[in-house]
Order: sequence, then structure tokens, then C-alpha cells
Amino acid sequence: MVYETGNETVDDALERVVASERLDRTDGLALMAQPVDVLAEAGAAVRDHFGDGTVDACSIVNAKAGNCAEDCGFCAQSVHFDTGIDTYGFLGPKKVLEAAKRAERDGAQRFGIVVAEKGVSKEHRPEEWAEVIESIRLVRDECDLEVDASLGILTEEEAAILAEEGINHYNHNIETSPNYFPEIVDTHSFEDRVKTLEVAKEAGMDLCAGVILGMGETPTDRVEAAIALQDIGISSLPVNVLNPVEGTPLYEQGVGISTEEIVKTVAVYKLLHPESRVRLTGGREVNLAPDEQHLPLEAGADGLLTGDYLTTEGQSPGEDIEIIERAGLEPNRETNEFDPEEVKARHSDAAESSTETAARTGAEPSDD
Repeated sequence: MVYETGNETVDDALERVVASERLDRTDGLALMAQPVDVLAEAGAAVRDHFGDGTVDACSIVNAKAGNCAEDCGFCAQSVHFDTGIDTYGFLGPKKVLEAAKRAERDGAQRFGIVVAEKGVSKEHRPEEWAEVIESIRLVRDECDLEVDASLGILTEEEAAILAEEGINHYNHNIETSPNYFPEIVDTHSFEDRVKTLEVAKEAGMDLCAGVILGMGETPTDRVEAAIALQDIGISSLPVNVLNPVEGTPLYEQGVGISTEEIVKTVAVYKLLHPESRVRLTGGREVNLAPDEQHLPLEAGADGLLTGDYLTTEGQSPGEDIEIIERAGLEPNRETNEFDPEEVKARHSDAAESSTETAARTGAEPSDD
């Protein structure tokens, strides 16, 4: 046994994971009951055994915002809720490319084109579909980035086209456990989401599918979501943490999650998905203090979403690189070779410029 924490339950799980044995629901529940510091040590050990010591950064563009017909209780873009966000149709290929080039400069390795709707339909919205395909081609041809997509439900024909066009990962989060899912969404089922992931995988795309923590789910729900993802077969597991937006049902409920539970969940997810990237995504900045954001990385996470999210702002890519380094890791540069120091310096200069301008005008500094 190479790794030992002194905790019998955790060490048994570690030994089996390193031997390439898949842990099950019972294992996951037992691990969730263990102390956070021991779990964090185990998650890091699994990351170090199966990984390369880097943190893979992705970036996204909200290519079509708002007016979504679905009623996901966490989502500011649902037409069912009055959240006051900006809404717009598909941005168009040139604007998508501009966003991709910014992501490339900021050190992202992959770039996701995201739309807010049940599904981009080749049959019912052929003009929009054509713009999506043109956007994929532009980013693929002009940037050193893996191109990903999150376009809602897919037909087999649509999935085959996306795979042929070079989509690397298809993102379609399951959000939570099968049992808790009906508490969050009424307009479609957990099985609907799984079906789209199966269609995308069958077409040849890798899968990026994960959860949102802090929606009122139990630790058991968190484990059961991870087990469902094992059955689906994913290579990237995004861990969002709810950033409740005023006007959504979950904002009114006042749900949340502690730092300890976030770190625990990340560590257990790494043990349950040892060869997948466990990726920190939306909501981490508002749920973790600045001096806590490195903790999930120290607990086994090896990916993150950098830059802004769909309807909320993130912190700068320069700050994200500093967090990666604080955790004793380094940014992945396999696809997009970049200089981390240049990214940090550029964003530091931009922040100083914003502060100086605000001081001269008496305005508040921008968070953009």
C-alpha cells in the first residue's frame, strides 16, 4: 500500500482505487462519514496517482441567454422566473470566436459554447443550428483550444454532426441525484438528461457531466449523483456550488452548503471518479472565502472553470492561476501553451487600471 492516512475506511478505499477497483454506493456513503482532513489527503493521493500534477482550465461563452422554457429551480435563465438578467439570441460566430480568443489568451485549454434552451434543434431552428456549426469551425480552426459544447438535448443526427465537427466534450449536467431531481425540475426528467449523454457518447464525444451542490440535497444525494455518473461514463465532472439568484425558487428557500461539505464532496468524488477531471466550476467564489479556494484543489480537484459564468461574474484568470499554485499544482498547458506569469501580470494591470479610473471619477471599480 503506497498511501496511508491512518483511517481504516479511507485506506481500504484508497488501496482498492489504486488497484483500479471501482468503488460503489456503499463505499461512497462510508467515505462521506469520514473526517474532512483525511478525505482531502486521500483525494489528493488519488489525483497524484492517476493525474499529471496539473489543473485543467476551461472557459465558456453564454452564446444564447434567457427565455429557456425549462423550470430548473436554480436557473436565472428560465422564463418561469423573474430574475432581471439580460436576454439575447445566439451571439453569432464572430462574437463566439472573440470570446474563444480571450479564453485562449487567459490560459484555458478548452472552450465551451453554451446555449440556454432545451435543445438547439437542427430541424426546428436550422438558421441557429448553422450558426452554432460555423462557430465551432471558427474556434476549432483559429484557436489552440479543445472545443466543447452544451446545447441541451440532442438527436442522434445532431450528435453525429457535432462529433464530426470536432466537439471534444459534450456538457450536460445531471445536477443532482435521481431521487432529488424532481425537487429541482418539473419540465423534464433525470432520465431525459441521461438519454442525451448516452446519445452524445455513442456519437463519439467525451462527456462532461456534473452536479450543483447546496440545493438542499443530502450527502446521500451527492453520493448517488456520483454513482449515476459512474454508470454513464464521464471524463470531466464539474462541481458547481449554488450561487442563488434572486427570483429563482432556490433563492427564496435560502439553501446552502458549508466549506467542509464542499471539500468532503470533492474528495469523495475523486475517489469515485479517479481517472476523471473533477472540475471546480460555478459558485466557488461566493461559497468559498479567498483563502479557502485552494482547499478543494488540495483535496483532489484537478480542473476548474475560469473567467465568467453564464449569468454571474467569476474572478480573473490571473487569480485562478494563483489559487492553483497555492495548492502546489500548476496549470495544464498541453493544448494551449501559455505563460502563466503573463496572464497574472495582465490581469493585475487591468485591475489596477480599473481602480485608478474609479478613484479619478469617484465611481465604484468594475468587476468585469
